[in-house]
Amino acid sequence: MPMIRVEMLTGRTEAQRIELVEALTRETARIAKCPAADIQVIVSEVERTHWAVGGVLNKVSSESNVV
Repeated sequence: MPMIRVEMLTGRTEAQRIELVEALTRETARIAKCPAADIQVIVSEVERTHWAVGGVLNKVSSESNVV
């Protein structure tokens, strides 16, 4: 049973998360030749201020822009 873990920044709508899960499930079933009902997808959202890239932690400026 395939399990897919997705970690992404917060801010996506429920509709976007649903579409992502549906697409990942559909394509995994097609490629792995297994029933879609056997595929599990776990979506974890992380606050922007808890995400680091290149050793630099993101922070939100006073204008609410990600720096």
